[in-house]
Amino acid sequence: MATGRTSNRQWRLAVRPVGLIKESDFALTEESIPDPKEGQVLVRNLYLSLDPTMRGWVTDFPGYLPPVAIGEVMRSGAIGVVEQSRNDQFPEGAYVSGMLGWQDYALSDGSWLQVLPENAGIPLTAYFGLFGLVGLTAYFGLLEIGRPQPAETLVITAAAGAVGSLVGQIGKIKGCRVVGIAGTDEKCAWITDELGFDAAINYKKEPVLERLKEVCPDGIDVHYENVGGPVLDAALSLINLRARIVLCGMISMYNNTEPAPGPYFLANLIIKRARMEGFLVLDYFPRSGEAMADLMKWYGEGKLRYRVDVVEGLEQAPRSINKLFDGTNKGKLIVKV
Repeated sequence: MATGRTSNRQWRLAVRPVGLIKESDFALTEESIPDPKEGQVLVRNLYLSLDPTMRGWVTDFPGYLPPVAIGEVMRSGAIGVVEQSRNDQFPEGAYVSGMLGWQDYALSDGSWLQVLPENAGIPLTAYFGLFGLVGLTAYFGLLEIGRPQPAETLVITAAAGAVGSLVGQIGKIKGCRVVGIAGTDEKCAWITDELGFDAAINYKKEPVLERLKEVCPDGIDVHYENVGGPVLDAALSLINLRARIVLCGMISMYNNTEPAPGPYFLANLIIKRARMEGFLVLDYFPRSGEAMADLMKWYGEGKLRYRVDVVEGLEQAPRSINKLFDGTNKGKLIVKV
C-alpha cells in the first residue's frame, strides 16, 4: 500500500456518550486491510470530516440516519484515494468522497461515493468546506429557506463557523445587512474585517439581546440558526413581519443530559406572521449542481472565503470533535488521517 501500512486502524463506538464525547467512548482496533470484491473499491482515507451532527449519530435515538451501532466503525464523511478498484466508475488513483468512517481504509460498493473533479487550484480540503456539504448547507439553507432580499437584515449564529461564515458572505452577495454572532473577539474581527459582515457580537462577553437591539435597529428579517438556546430566543424577540428563521442546527443542546428549556418567544411567530423551518441538506442533493455553479463563480470572483482547521492523525479524532462544542475550532474541522 502507498502508506506502507499493513493493517487498518478503526475507531469503533464502544459506549453511548453522556455529555461531551470522550475518547473512552470509542475503541481503537486494527484489522487486516480488506480486498475489494466485484463491484467494490478500496479507498485509503486522507481526510475525515468532523461535524456537529455526529453527536446525534452516536445517540440511541432515531434521526434522519440510523444511530451508529455499538461496535460499528464511527460514521463520518471522508476524502480518500482509490487504491484498488473492481468498479469501472471509480478508477484507481481517483480522489473520492463519501461516508467512509473513522478508519485508514474503507470498502465501498459506490453508494454515496463520488469522484472529485481534478482542479489544480482547489485543495482537497475545500471539498469538505466551500465545495462540499458545508457549502450546500449554507447555500440552500439561506437562499431556499431564508429567501433574503436586498437591504434586509440577516443575523447568523455560529457566524465564524464553517457554515455560518459562508451564509454571511452569500447574504452580502445578495445585498443584505449581515450581523454575525460568535464566541471570541478574534472570530468577530475575522467575520467583519475579512468577510465583510456589517457587525459582530461576542456572545460570551456581550449581552446578546441588548447588542442585537443596537446593531439591528430595524429588526431581523432573516435569522440563520446554528446554536439554539437563549441566543435563538433573543433573535425571536426582534423578528420583523414575515421574518424567516432557518433552523440549521442546535449545537448548544447536543451534549445536554437533560432536556433544555424551549424558546420563550415562539408566540412572536404568530404576531409577526413569521416562518421557522428546519432543513437537511440531504434533501437538496439532486440540485447540488446549481449550488456548485454559483459557489465556484463567487469563489472565482473573490467574493467567498473559507478556512479549515486541520488536526493531524486518525488517533486524534475522538478528542478533537469536541472543538466543535467548546468553540476552539477555526473553520471547517478536519482530521488528516
